[in-house]
Amino acid sequence: MSRRALPYRRPSEDVVQAEPWFLVTEDGDMPLHESLSDWDYQTDLRLRRKVQVDVDRARAETGLSPETALTLAIVWTATGSNLRGPGARRRIEGGGLQQVEITTNLRGSDLGGVLMLDTVLVLPKALTAGGPSSPRRGGSVLWSDRRFLRLQGDAPQFPMAVIDFAKTSFPESAAWHLQIGGTLHGAAMGSLLLLVNEKNAATATAFQNAAKPRPVDKVVLSAVYADVARVMIEHALRHEEFEDEAVFSDDTLGSTLLSLFHRLFPGSSINDVRLRFNHSPSLFSSELQAAVKIFEDV
Repeated sequence: MSRRALPYRRPSEDVVQAEPWFLVTEDGDMPLHESLSDWDYQTDLRLRRKVQVDVDRARAETGLSPETALTLAIVWTATGSNLRGPGARRRIEGGGLQQVEITTNLRGSDLGGVLMLDTVLVLPKALTAGGPSSPRRGGSVLWSDRRFLRLQGDAPQFPMAVIDFAKTSFPESAAWHLQIGGTLHGAAMGSLLLLVNEKNAATATAFQNAAKPRPVDKVVLSAVYADVARVMIEHALRHEEFEDEAVFSDDTLGSTLLSLFHRLFPGSSINDVRLRFNHSPSLFSSELQAAVKIFEDV
């Protein structure tokens, strides 16, 4: 197995001991598992972990002077949104064994797909002096750790916004509207947007309670999910390039639509479903209701 050779010394892996990640909730901290089954884009994430750093060894093994400051940082990357950003930074000075608790707050609207959490120990700024093999450039990574979190759930997995439909071209009394467009090879996050009418209290409240929905919220969310699935499948079937042999890159609109199609119509060919959509739309509509299991869990 090949390893990347860096132009500077790095300390031993055990110089840093990182504890597991925890999800901070109103009910207390919970261990962060591989996936969040009830997550949606309205749910922000507050994450915490403790990291112990043997500062003296980190400096000694990399040839840094005893007074050199280090930084422990979190960097997040979301595959669903193609966004990346800094989560938190903690400056480390002094010496000895230091335990650092680091917390990061991530907006749900920035996330999606698989969330990658990188914890890194870095040199915060460039050094003008040091050994020939010591790190000098600001941002040089001395130690790193990566964890993956798959974000999934029953709520529509794409961006949404709550707005006043009276200020748009949409009907004022409509409860929601799914905007979908662009090429099937474009990024899904840039091609889909669910708009919720803030004046429709039942729908707006249901999405606010999506993490812990009441019975009435479950009914509304089920109806929205069924309608969103219908719009997405109908949009896909209108594209000639949407076919069984089509290949789309990950996180594209085509890949998202293809995944949804096979989840709703397992064992069916796209051509057969397209024929029913074109020649028997009422039957297709009923089949789609059955496929999304509308109101089944309410």
